[in-house]
Amino acid sequence: MRFKSIPRCLLFAGLCVCLTNEELWLRQGLAAHHKPQIAFTSGKDGNAEIYVMDADGKNQRSLTHHPADDGWPSWSPDGKKIAFSSYRNGGNIQIFVMDSDGQNPIRLSDGANDKNPAWSPDGQKIAFDGYGEEELPGAVWTIQIYVMDSDGKNRKRLTNGPAHNLNPSWSPDSQRITFVSTRHGATEIYVMNADGTKQERLTDNGVADDDPSWSPDGQKIAFSSSLVFLGADAQEGDYEIYVMDSDGNNRTMLTDNVVHDTHPSWSPDGQLITYESWTFENPSEIHLITAEGEYLMRLSELHKKHDAHADWFGPTGRAVSPLGNQITIWGRLKKLAPNFQ
Repeated sequence: MRFKSIPRCLLFAGLCVCLTNEELWLRQGLAAHHKPQIAFTSGKDGNAEIYVMDADGKNQRSLTHHPADDGWPSWSPDGKKIAFSSYRNGGNIQIFVMDSDGQNPIRLSDGANDKNPAWSPDGQKIAFDGYGEEELPGAVWTIQIYVMDSDGKNRKRLTNGPAHNLNPSWSPDSQRITFVSTRHGATEIYVMNADGTKQERLTDNGVADDDPSWSPDGQKIAFSSSLVFLGADAQEGDYEIYVMDSDGNNRTMLTDNVVHDTHPSWSPDGQLITYESWTFENPSEIHLITAEGEYLMRLSELHKKHDAHADWFGPTGRAVSPLGNQITIWGRLKKLAPNFQ
């Protein structure tokens, strides 16, 4: 894509305005807990740990420091806790919870390979997926969706085999859960009530649809999907980020890259979406786009170690707006001068 030539002085002037606005905003006395935060998994310490960063990718700091792998963070609605998956108990992966500063980790689950926690917006429940240990002896274990109280009690299975059911995401009213299932062959996106009843299929594309994420207003679901190139030998292509209405209609593609784009996550105000981009040769990186698909910036280090599984926290939607506007300005400057670093 070609860009019109722009006087360098105007570009630098625009950049200075952006940076000056950021400095002014930071100096207005806003406490750190009023700024949106993104928890994520990173391998930059040699193994997978939980990190947190500001919404512009700055101020990255590690919350866990354990020789076992930690991943898939999920904020509690009040921002005081983070649920995550860990191998630190030895053997199977389990769900843990810790304070948002990384202190006081506590094990919540004791099933077979419990992972991918998703905290309900009302703070009462945590949905997750794990092997269906209730399967009959000798049967092939399948991955199923479970829910438990936020303190780990009252574990309940919501889905049943023989298909895999995984990757739960709550509606903002905590009444429904969207998830992925292989019950009709290819992985497709489904929705069910929070008690497991009324399971309905949302996608029917014949390709891999995965990683559903419900928008904060409940109107949209972002997800990843692989394309199919038709020809003598049809094959699955790279994953891209899509969005659709919460009833499965009006599917729209947001990214169009030659790499795999997966695991979308909405900002608290619904204006921004993070996703991870990767290839089999290069580690995953976290990127940022608007809800309409305008590319803004890369949040993680280029080709360093795997950064993935981003999850946002913001006390209110309004907390994201000032930073979101600045990121949008920066994104437009980058589009005007793509080689400017």
